[in-house]
Parts: sequence; C-alpha cells; structure tokens
Amino acid sequence: MKKIIILITLFISSIGISQEIIPTKKTQKGFAALDFLSIDMPSNTIFPNEANMSFTGIHYNLKLSDFYTGIGIYGSVTGKRGGFFTLGVNAGYKKLLSKKIFLDTGFHFGGGGGAGAPDGGGAFILPHFNIGYQFEKFSITSGWSYVNFFDGGDIKSHQLNVALQIPFDFDYTNNKFTEREYSLGALKKTDWNKKPNRLSLMMHLNNLSINGKQKLTDGTSLNGKTIRLAGFELISYLNDNWFTFLRADGAYHGIKAGYMDIFFGGGYHLSFNKNRTNIQAKFGIGAGGGGGVDTKGGFLIYPDISIEQKLFNNIYVSLNKGYLMTPDSHFYTSTFGAGIKYYMNTNGVKTNGVKTNGVKTNGVKTNDNSYSNAKFKGFETILKHDIYFHADRQTNPIENLHQISFQMNFPISKNIYLAGQTSFANFGNAGAYAEGIVGFGVKSNSFLNKKVNLFAQVLTGAAGGGNISTGQGLIVKPSIGTYYKLNDQLSLRGSLGYVKARGGKLSSPLINFGISYHFTYLKL
Repeated sequence: MKKIIILITLFISSIGISQEIIPTKKTQKGFAALDFLSIDMPSNTIFPNEANMSFTGIHYNLKLSDFYTGIGIYGSVTGKRGGFFTLGVNAGYKKLLSKKIFLDTGFHFGGGGGAGAPDGGGAFILPHFNIGYQFEKFSITSGWSYVNFFDGGDIKSHQLNVALQIPFDFDYTNNKFTEREYSLGALKKTDWNKKPNRLSLMMHLNNLSINGKQKLTDGTSLNGKTIRLAGFELISYLNDNWFTFLRADGAYHGIKAGYMDIFFGGGYHLSFNKNRTNIQAKFGIGAGGGGGVDTKGGFLIYPDISIEQKLFNNIYVSLNKGYLMTPDSHFYTSTFGAGIKYYMNTNGVKTNGVKTNGVKTNGVKTNDNSYSNAKFKGFETILKHDIYFHADRQTNPIENLHQISFQMNFPISKNIYLAGQTSFANFGNAGAYAEGIVGFGVKSNSFLNKKVNLFAQVLTGAAGGGNISTGQGLIVKPSIGTYYKLNDQLSLRGSLGYVKARGGKLSSPLINFGISYHFTYLKL
C-alpha cells in the first residue's frame, strides 16, 4: 500500500512538472498626446516687446480607469527662445460627458528652461481644463491652461491650448516571468499568438557640420565648426516598410554646453541582401537650440538617409547623412553620424517559427534567420528627483542644484542593464541646465523577503546650460543605490553618487530618490 501511494504521488508530480505554465497576457491602456500653447512672454530690456513663445509637448500617459498619469517634454518652436526645453510629470482626469464628448482636466509639474529666458530655477506648473471630442482612432481637446515658472521666474501666462490624443496600449505580464524562455509552439496556443510589434533602438553619435553665415546668438561665427552630439533614436514600425521615430540629441563638444534637439517623424525602410542590409529614409520635425546656437524660435526640420549593416543576431551598425535646419535656413547644417541599432519583435509569436532569410512571414519581416523560442524581458522607467550638492557655476555663487529626472533601463540579462537618462533643472537658480546621458548598470537578486535589490551604474553623456560649469558638455555620473518593492510593478528607488564634468568645474556628490515602474514583455 505504501508503495502504491508513493507511485501515485510521483505520477501526479510528473504531470505537474510536464505542464508548461504560460504567463497570462495583460494589457495596459494608455495614450500618446501632442499639445500646443502660445505663452505670453514678459517684457525685458533685451526683448521689450517679445513675441509669444509657442510651446509644443509630447506626452505618454497610462490610463488608470478615469484617471491618468505619465510624463511629457516641451520645447519652444516659435518666438525668440529656440532651445527652451522642459520635462515634467502629468496627472489628470478624463470623463465622458456623452458618447463622443469628454472632459479632460489635469496638471503638469516639471522643470527646465533655456535660451536666456527668465525661467528662474526652472520649476513650473501647467494645469489645464479642456473639452474633447472622440473620433474613431484619435481625439482632440482644447481649453484653458496656465503656466507659471514659480521658482524665481517671470514667465506667467493664461492661454488656450489644443491637443491631439492617440490610443497607445501595450501588453505585458507578471514580472516574476522575466528572463523565462518558452517555445513558440506553446505560446501559439495562448493570447500571445498575434502579429508582433517591430521596434528598434539606436544609440548614436551625430555631427553638425556648419558652413556659411550661421552665428551664435552673441554674433560669433560658426562657419567651419563641427558640433558633436550624442543621443538615441526609437523606431516603431507601422507595417513592413513605414515607421515612426522619436530622436533626441545633446551636444558634448564643439561649442559651449547646452545645445539639444528632439525630433518626431516618419520614414521608409528598405531591406535587401537577405535582410542583412537596410536603407532608411527619414523626415522629422522638432525643436532645438541652446548653447548659444541661434535657431530663432526653435522649430527645426530634419531629412536624413542612413544605411545599416548587420553585425550579428539583431544588432546592426548604422551610418547616416542628412541636414538639420530651420525652415527658412536661418540655421542650416549638414549632418553625418554613426550608431549601433538593436531590432526586436515583441508581444506576438505569429511567425510560424520557420526560416525567413529576410522574407516576410505572415506579414512580419524578421531579422533573425528563424525563430523557435521567445523570452520574457523586463523594462523599467524611473521618475526621480536629483540633488547635486554645491554645484559649481561659471559666474554665479555655488549652490545646490535640483533636477527632475527620467531614466529607462533595458535589461540585457537578469542582472545587467543598459540605461538612458534625461534630466532638467527645477530648483537652484539654473533653469536652463539639462542632461542626456547613457550607460550601463548591474542589479542584485532580490533579498529580504524579495523586497530589496541593490544596484550600481555608470552614465555619461551631454550636459549644460543654466550657468553650470560643464565645459563643452561631457559629464560622467557613477552611482549606487537600492530598490524597495511596493508591488509587482512599483518600487521606491534611491541612490547616491558623484557627477564630474570633463573640461568644467562641476564636481559634486549627489543623491536622488524616486519611483520605478517596471513591466515584462515578450520578445522573439
């Protein structure tokens, strides 16, 4: 009898082991938004009757029932303040008033400035009260808004705003499945059996080669100079060939620190040589300026063509050539650069797992020769507040510098991740200061009842503006810190470290604290 019980127990256990538990697919509702407002600028001795500054923002918000929250970045596109940028956090409430009409009221808090504007320390608020209309695939809203750079700034304005909102949901699963691998055969029997989303992420160096009559805002000629930039580009494919992209860069050499630009646009992708070589044509519009570069109101256009060659797996090297200019060519440069790009197909397995060799499979153009498995990968966003102690200035007295900061982590293994971070000053009399930095980090396994993780990271890149002494803009920023898990997706995060400018006097200890949002997606 005892032997029979043991055999039954082993049989039941073997059944449990053989059953492959597939993570449940969940969907996070969200929306992207583009908004526009015209800010009435204060008069001063330099611009006694200054034109309004047109402020354009790009946002992404998570929907939490009728409430939403997310982040947004603004830039000047007309007026006299090209190079004026801000970063902030959104919180709002949307409620249907009828089948098509809805109320949208919310609040944006952030930091930033630039282009010699009276932005004080950079901290500002931007509440709005809008009425919206829902179309089939997008919505538009308009109403009242108010902006106030309250930390010693003089920019205060009531104005109308208008916004376009586009649904942008994403699939995810429980974070405990991160780094687990499953066969496509098993996944095809679940809700993951759909066409994948195709994305690419590139870290790049770009160069602006200036010839002609372009000058800095102080009248210094830029003829013959090369402004060196570092940044990233994110592409999302609409189908096999057409895509949209978001690109951001910051200067680290060639002029005094402070120049940055951000572009949003579209393009066409052509593959050949068995999908080992790609050509991409892009056209973007956006905002740029700072570092004394005269881009007038800040509105820029960016046509570009690039060629990519596969190195291994989904990793390509990219070379690009294009132009960056104001529409009237007041500021005009040719561009050339290089980058490392990573392609991925996410949250879908409908490829049949056959060899593709660059040929479309069920409408999906893959970059590997074949797919037979898929792995769940983690992704993390961090919103935090940074404090640099005794931050050196070029002329002003030394004082602490505060920043609002946003970081994205891309794990490449269970304990190693790549990171990208942007930060904008919000207190400390340095409203124009901003950073765009990248690097890598290591993260420990969880301990103390799986609530705590330790990490260490090193980031480097471009920084400048706000009279902070960063030389031509290159900084290095190592730090160590800890996470405390609140639930499956949210953790508290804090760290301490050091920031050092190459060629500048900035050399300060730092601390930061914030909140981390992490989720797990499926990657072929």
